[in-house]
Amino acid sequence: MPNLMLLFAGLWLAVSSPHPRARDLGVPFDGTPGPLNAITDVAGVEIGETTLIRSDGPLSVRTGVTAILPRGKASRDMVMAGWFPLNGNGELTGTAWLDDSGFLNGPIMLTNTHSVGTVRDAVIAWRTRQKSPDAEDYWWSLPVVGETDDSFLNDMNGFHVKAPDVFHAIETAAPGPVAEGSVGGGTGTVCFEFKGGIGTASRRVKAGGGSYTVGVLLQCNCGLRPQLTIAGVPVGREIPESPAYEHEAGSILVVLATDAPLLPQQLKRLARRGAMGLARTGSISGNGSGDLFIAFTTANVADRSSGAPLTAKYLPNGELDPLFAAAAQATEEAVVNALVAADTMKGQGGHVAIGLDHDKLKAALAKYRR
Repeated sequence: MPNLMLLFAGLWLAVSSPHPRARDLGVPFDGTPGPLNAITDVAGVEIGETTLIRSDGPLSVRTGVTAILPRGKASRDMVMAGWFPLNGNGELTGTAWLDDSGFLNGPIMLTNTHSVGTVRDAVIAWRTRQKSPDAEDYWWSLPVVGETDDSFLNDMNGFHVKAPDVFHAIETAAPGPVAEGSVGGGTGTVCFEFKGGIGTASRRVKAGGGSYTVGVLLQCNCGLRPQLTIAGVPVGREIPESPAYEHEAGSILVVLATDAPLLPQQLKRLARRGAMGLARTGSISGNGSGDLFIAFTTANVADRSSGAPLTAKYLPNGELDPLFAAAAQATEEAVVNALVAADTMKGQGGHVAIGLDHDKLKAALAKYRR
């Protein structure tokens, strides 16, 4: 089982995640997953998480930080990337330069809405501590940091995420199994009025004469209960009890990774297909939801230090459909994995977000013969 780190009474504690995943419950999905069915099936990708769960008197801390390192901590090389805002009521810093340059330089960080500035500054501090510039000899940094509003369960205005929490998420990032549910930046999130969190999935596909992986990691905090659809079944309407709120007030951050050689514009197209997977779960991307997608490729490693012309490989546009399908399928499954992994949580103001009951989910699937 994957391990996760909880901050309790000032100490990080390693605990094991005992949760089954959606496929373990018999949820049918399209496509062929990688060995881990996780974003880390894309070789080189490392994931780190700092989870903060504690009480400060009447205040509930239910938040954290998730770090996605495209080529791991040891690499200084940039990766080609593109991003897509399905609904812009959210924040993903550094995307103006990502749009213009087509490159992502450094980690992608996920946290809560009011911790974006702290996380951004801490990433810059971490990078300067490495005592080396980036691959093009630049010392400045425009980190990519995304957020979702976890104030239903978390004392978000208490600014509980600190620089050491960010350093911990980056420095403990590793390949292998990824913890899901109420961990990292997804600790205090609510998804379709169930307890939400971090979810991941992957797909293996053939395209352009090669075999490639598309992996997804997301932080889901969006949607209303009646919208939730799993494998075509209206699960949200079948399990109506204990709704969290009346109006959608959340967001979702979706990170897509691939080892397929793609150009930045093609990666923007891949990011858009993540939205198709979100739609398959029933989301309408409501007005109050910041639904942001970013995609990168670990292909095309190059020495940029000399300033000499570079050569990049890329798949023809006509060969991208299998990758588009993989992006939609893995995003859909990652949302369900996050819901399946998250337990009921009580938080700020006595609010409660119930976990998705596994037996009721299986009963709903059976009712509709899925």
